[in-house]
Amino acid sequence: MPCFFVSIHTNHPIMRKIFLFLSLIVTSLAQAQQIQIDPSFWWSGMQENELQLMVSGENIAAYTPELNTAHVRIKEVVRLGSPNYQIIYLDLSNSIPETFDIRFTNGKKNITLQYELKERNPDRLNIESFNSSDVLYLIMPDRFANGDTSNDQIQMRMPYKVDRNDPNARHGGDLKGISNHLNYLSQLGVTAIWLNPVLENDMEGGSYHGYATTDYYKVDPRFGTNEEYKKLIEDTHAKDMKVVMDMIFNHCGSDHPWVKDVPSPDWFNNLKEYVQTSHMKEMYFDPYASDYDKDKMVDGWFVPTMPDLNQRNRHVAKYLIQNSIWWIEYSGVDGIRQDTYPYADYDMMIDWIEAVEKEYPHYNIVGEAWLNNTIGTAFWQRNSVINPKNTKLKSVMDFRFMGLSHAAFFEETTEWNGGLHGIFDHMTYDFIYPDIYNVLRFLDNHDTDRLLKEYPKELSGWKQAITFLLTMPGTPQIYYGTELLMHGNKSKSDGNIRLDVPGGWPGDKVDHFKQAGRDEIQNEAFDFLSKLLHWRQDNEVIARGGMKHYVLQKGVYAYERYLGEKRMLVFMNGTSNNVEINLDRYSESIMNKREWTDFISGRNISLEETLTLSPKEILILE
Repeated sequence: MPCFFVSIHTNHPIMRKIFLFLSLIVTSLAQAQQIQIDPSFWWSGMQENELQLMVSGENIAAYTPELNTAHVRIKEVVRLGSPNYQIIYLDLSNSIPETFDIRFTNGKKNITLQYELKERNPDRLNIESFNSSDVLYLIMPDRFANGDTSNDQIQMRMPYKVDRNDPNARHGGDLKGISNHLNYLSQLGVTAIWLNPVLENDMEGGSYHGYATTDYYKVDPRFGTNEEYKKLIEDTHAKDMKVVMDMIFNHCGSDHPWVKDVPSPDWFNNLKEYVQTSHMKEMYFDPYASDYDKDKMVDGWFVPTMPDLNQRNRHVAKYLIQNSIWWIEYSGVDGIRQDTYPYADYDMMIDWIEAVEKEYPHYNIVGEAWLNNTIGTAFWQRNSVINPKNTKLKSVMDFRFMGLSHAAFFEETTEWNGGLHGIFDHMTYDFIYPDIYNVLRFLDNHDTDRLLKEYPKELSGWKQAITFLLTMPGTPQIYYGTELLMHGNKSKSDGNIRLDVPGGWPGDKVDHFKQAGRDEIQNEAFDFLSKLLHWRQDNEVIARGGMKHYVLQKGVYAYERYLGEKRMLVFMNGTSNNVEINLDRYSESIMNKREWTDFISGRNISLEETLTLSPKEILILE
């Protein structure tokens, strides 16, 4: 975030002459007095007419602001506990695109700076966010590819190191590295990329993961610049892909300037004495929950290095809401994933969603509500019948599916239990979701063990997991490296599930971004996933169709996806044996159509009286 450098002067004629002779002294004073305003600019023509300006600078609370424009007026000026902040609320009801002066006066001293209201880009009103026709590809920018080595080790306020041998250090991945591989992602067939947070994390140790924000209006310079982020989104759009931004309202980083100079006593929760959150998100619907446990859950800190923001403070709430709208309007980013969703204030999050949708009616936000049962997850989705207070949250994340996926696809399915029975059972609870198509389905992500615990010798279980993920109702998400058979667990370090992609760094001995750099089984995986991803694009039956499934027969899971007259059938043999199944039970889905084509192999399949499946075989019949 650039600072505004301003000059101190007076309107008295004699003093003006004196200041001409003391210009060097004035210049020195001007450089010493640095004022920062968040946001540094805004737009005319927004639906919301109130703009919050958070002004920070030494003793700025002692100054009175005034404007030199007839189109904008000051509604309210708020002085906080610290003398180094003041908050100005502007009325933009009659605003036009213009640059005007804000003058801060303190006795005979005044500070003048310019503020710009830009003309709004009309395309922003029609942003079509991600939906169930998309497949999100989750990238941790520090670990994907290093496209600009000059920003690896740079001057920051807090010390850090770049060491690819240390799983907890920064590795140098950046926005340029992602931009350099957009063709790779397009070739793979994903339609949207979700980036772990890219904003500044100027924390001791580096906070490579991005979840400890220290400047809400600035991309971390080790990733790139605001302009590079905007350009990445434009380039991604040119490839017919979307971008989802990761945001965190619950907390900031412990090295944020707000922590060094706290704006007001109620800016954070439990700032004087550390309180750890209980992580018991169930207390929102627990009929027996105590007030003590509710407060500890919401107001406790996530970890000691992430101070808990108090969104009940109206100024904090406005700052966060406005910041998210600024990034959408500035960059054109297509969607938001909100971290630690239930940990922030419930009412404020409703206000936030309403504010975003007021500006962008087709926008989608997915909230990380990490609950290990379907009913708990469905509680958080918009219009849930089990939640008396509508969250307004359009999309939720299916952590239960993630949690059972490894066992479901890699353990042997028997006649009555194990393996794919877990998937069948899980799907029976989809009735509880008010909107099943806005449920984010995933096999793993940056916070969980990889789907593959070790490098596979063969891909039967992996292919079944991928097939089901991409053919079940909902919005699929794939974690980067899945197509390269990345594997590991969190037993030693989160870094074990956040590995570098070989070939993303200058000097790497192998390049997994290229076919020649991958081994045979990796290319088999890449080709299989890519084929399914491209098939899924513009496939309305998968994106919007209904589903009918059948109780497992001899360890075989069968289900239909349908939309109007269009339909497809999937058969998955969860056993390691050849299995012959009777087809009479599936007659309502087969509908006397005996000749089908398997999309995976291209073979013609006849559905007469029986069907024989080889061990772990998958059929996608159209």
